[in-house]
Amino acid sequence: MGNLTDVLIIGQGISGTFLSRELERAGLSHIIIDAIRPHTASRAAAGLINPVTGRRLVTTWMIDELLPFVIDAYNQWEPLLGSTFMDRVKVIDFFPTAQMRVAFTKRIEEGAPYLTLPADEQQWASAFHYELGYGIIEPCFLIDMPGLIAAARERLQRQGLLREEDFELEALEVKHGQVSYKDIQAKRVIFCDGMASFANPWFTRLPFAPNKGEALILEIPDWPQDRGHVFKKGISIAPWKDGLCWVGSSYEWAFDHPHPTEAFRQRTEAVLLSWLKLPFRIIGHIAAVRPATLERRPFVGLHPANPEVGILNGMGTKGCSLAPYFARQLADHLAKGWPIRPDADIRRFTKVLSKT
Repeated sequence: MGNLTDVLIIGQGISGTFLSRELERAGLSHIIIDAIRPHTASRAAAGLINPVTGRRLVTTWMIDELLPFVIDAYNQWEPLLGSTFMDRVKVIDFFPTAQMRVAFTKRIEEGAPYLTLPADEQQWASAFHYELGYGIIEPCFLIDMPGLIAAARERLQRQGLLREEDFELEALEVKHGQVSYKDIQAKRVIFCDGMASFANPWFTRLPFAPNKGEALILEIPDWPQDRGHVFKKGISIAPWKDGLCWVGSSYEWAFDHPHPTEAFRQRTEAVLLSWLKLPFRIIGHIAAVRPATLERRPFVGLHPANPEVGILNGMGTKGCSLAPYFARQLADHLAKGWPIRPDADIRRFTKVLSKT
């Protein structure tokens, strides 16, 4: 008979990690297949949850609903994993132009939440060059994504729920309401495998829009050792693990390969030299392709023509906030039949997905 389970999860990035936890909460058995890949989008991201986005300083989609949800979702990991992976931070948003300072101030006057001006604009003058001042975005949250995924992985291994191997699509059979993969029999298979889903035959018709991001890892000896601030001026400087700093990221919609480039390194180093007063040393350079979508909305749910097959993907740059929320929605859909939010449910693509 092999191994019987309710759900087979492909991928243990941020989406697969939270889906595993939510299935456990909902009482559904599951097995995860995931090979170790250190520079996936989940593991390479800074892990920032920012309620404000873009030059127009508008609130992020769903953020008023997401913030209380994700705070609770990340806090629930602490008793399970013995550590906390979330820090509340302020984003110090240095104004690159006078127009951006005016726009920031105007948004505050209009009553925009999350935005304030500092009481002392000289607070960061010893560390940065800035002539036009800065605004503050809060509350923001910084997630230790590499730490969380690694700790959750160890727990899954102890539970016997993780198979560290490459997923072989040709070994998957879906027929008669049943999923078979090697010695595993499941009711559903859910793909949480990031950019690998772009070539998945069930989901190639979804409007993915992958974009590449790069970041540098810096050692800054005189950097204040706290995780309370992220600094932004075109690029961002965020606390990273082991007392290091993460600097990035790029958003490239057209790229030749998923690897780090010398052009990004040189461009970012030039920006740092003109902005940062403190000496630094580049000790790492990472890159990954984000599973973004044309609509900037995630892909969640079961395939309309093959309901044994599902997906939790397309989180783009908002995976830290969207993945926990939609993992809960998908788990409740599988366990209780509850609906998935319509603008994230892949049934909105029923017509195109139903084509052979």
